[in-house]
Amino acid sequence: MPVETMPPPTMRPIWILLAAIIGVELLGQSAQGQDSGGVVKEGKRLYLSNCAVCHGQNGDGKGPAATQLTVKPRDFQGGVFKFRSTPSGSLPRDNDIDATLIRGVRGTAMVPQRHLRAAERQAVIAYLKTFSERFKREQPGAPVKVPSPPPATPTVIAQGREIYRKAQCAECHGEGGRGDGPSARTMKDDRGFPLAVPDLTQRPLKRGSEPEALFYTITTGLNGTPMPSYSDSLDPGEIWALVRYLDSLAPSKRRQPLDRLLPGEETIGQKIEEEARRASAR
Repeated sequence: MPVETMPPPTMRPIWILLAAIIGVELLGQSAQGQDSGGVVKEGKRLYLSNCAVCHGQNGDGKGPAATQLTVKPRDFQGGVFKFRSTPSGSLPRDNDIDATLIRGVRGTAMVPQRHLRAAERQAVIAYLKTFSERFKREQPGAPVKVPSPPPATPTVIAQGREIYRKAQCAECHGEGGRGDGPSARTMKDDRGFPLAVPDLTQRPLKRGSEPEALFYTITTGLNGTPMPSYSDSLDPGEIWALVRYLDSLAPSKRRQPLDRLLPGEETIGQKIEEEARRASAR
């Protein structure tokens, strides 16, 4: 999808102007830092300058740039997170959220936040957790154990192909894994927004390209979406066989480098974030 060039300052969309307003608040906070406000206050400062333009000042996913995006930003107020190492329905661990900050969510405007140091990311995580009461009432689940993967032999891949059929994965993902199954057109998330079913024949997927990422997605499900956990219906060996089959669907020519932004939502997200950070620094 072609990416439009950014318009001149006098013609920039309203989200940039709103980001500048957010920046006024940041100017008063940035001088105070950790000593007077603590980790959460520092996290708020970083969140407002890096995240609020999409996720909203109140963490509701309704930032000024959200209307520009096909894949809508996560609403943190419900405490529902897709990418976790914890069982379905449970809260993520801090390192799960940190992994998303480092990696981003591929194919979306949520680009990697590698410009933030580890301590800054931990401050942002501490602040994100203040948006949802769930973090006050509940503890994250224990991380799912990932056993050693089997080799990607023809036998294992054939087993995975049969599991794909029996688990009715093609209903959403299609017979060839291209995201064109009969239910794909009606997919919606927990907020009622339309969902694009991933094309499993290309990489990276939203969680990345590593087989372990696919193992986690199949085992834990993606909370807030129709993608369920298969931990009750498939044992770890079967899940690994399914992962090996899914990985066989993506030839090298359909695998993009991990360090390259994809055209479309990722490059748009990068421009949105850069503009927001510049506005908050003024």
